[in-house]
Amino acid sequence: MFKKSGLLTVGCMMAFSADASTALTLPAKDFNLIGVTLEEGNFKGSEALRMSMPSRQWQDPDKETLTDRNFMAWLPINFHSGIIEVDLASTLAAGAPGYARGFAGVSFRIQPDGSFENIYLRPTNSQSQDQVRRNHSVQYFAYPNFRFDRLRKEAPERYETYADIKLNEWTHVKIVVSSQHATLYLNNNPTPAFMVNDLKLGSKAQGGVGIWIESGTNAWFKNLKITAESK
Repeated sequence: MFKKSGLLTVGCMMAFSADASTALTLPAKDFNLIGVTLEEGNFKGSEALRMSMPSRQWQDPDKETLTDRNFMAWLPINFHSGIIEVDLASTLAAGAPGYARGFAGVSFRIQPDGSFENIYLRPTNSQSQDQVRRNHSVQYFAYPNFRFDRLRKEAPERYETYADIKLNEWTHVKIVVSSQHATLYLNNNPTPAFMVNDLKLGSKAQGGVGIWIESGTNAWFKNLKITAESK
């Protein structure tokens, strides 16, 4: 974690060639926000960025289909392939709806038209006594055309899986992106937790990187590191 003038920032390392890189310090104000607030805070003794959304933005299952949206804080960089790492923790917001799962994750290849790829966690599902819910602990989607409800219907089990994760605890997330493939590693385990071999935006997509939440979630993020492969 980089610090500047006593304020929390996020360390971002972007490697542009095998022998050249640049380190940037990125305070909360340097992120572009879509429907969320982002502020410096402290979670379990660690300085971190706290992200939340107003309850009026939570989805209402009686009026709409529950699906993935674009609520996130993101950096306008040009990421195609490489590694994204971050420590994240999520909690349920006060008054969270019954379907809330502690949704928190990472968006990447965020494009000018608003489309992006995403891998996120549902920690309450991981600890459920319902095996079907447990199988929905990790999710991939591509916004706006390939959200979880469509992917689950058209290709059950291919774009989500089980992982041992919990609410209110730090989870180290590492996503390795190459061409049309993304591999997720959790908590420094060398064995992949999840793989996507057909990223829906295609092998040439590139764009920003962001941190993401959904309804009923407050999340904390720290130690963001982006290592981009040179072309």
